[in-house]
Amino acid sequence: MAYSYEPHHFEDFEPGQEFESVGRTVTESDFVMHSALAGDWTELHTNKEYAEDGPFDGRIAHGPMTFVQATGFIYRTGIVERTAYAFLGMNYMDLPNPVYIGDTLSLEMEVSEKKDVEHDDAGIVVLDTEMTNQDGTVVFQGDMKFLIKRKG
Repeated sequence: MAYSYEPHHFEDFEPGQEFESVGRTVTESDFVMHSALAGDWTELHTNKEYAEDGPFDGRIAHGPMTFVQATGFIYRTGIVERTAYAFLGMNYMDLPNPVYIGDTLSLEMEVSEKKDVEHDDAGIVVLDTEMTNQDGTVVFQGDMKFLIKRKG
């Protein structure tokens, strides 16, 4: 399956259509930058000694950081480049397993819904997503709703 795609307009998306992202390894810098941006310096994410005695045997990524990684993978594929007017939210989001420094993540996406709205120049596309680590362990699942530009 390809990892880089052309931008898709509303008309180009079809239910059942699948996309796959490249992989990306999570780094110490990712943890620090997310903590700084969010202002969340919780020790489970930032204190190695504390986290090693915790329930996950080490530092884990912030849940919101994991979500942000997933949205980044969608944009990196190119499918919504210059065609996404807005990210409209999600009906569900699950973080069933933790993400650790050194994990290599990738995202699979499937178009689950496509619907017309009152905008003449756009429609809604819903992508069901699943992000896994290098071992195939699911670390994120959710449906992401986008307002996507129509052709012309």
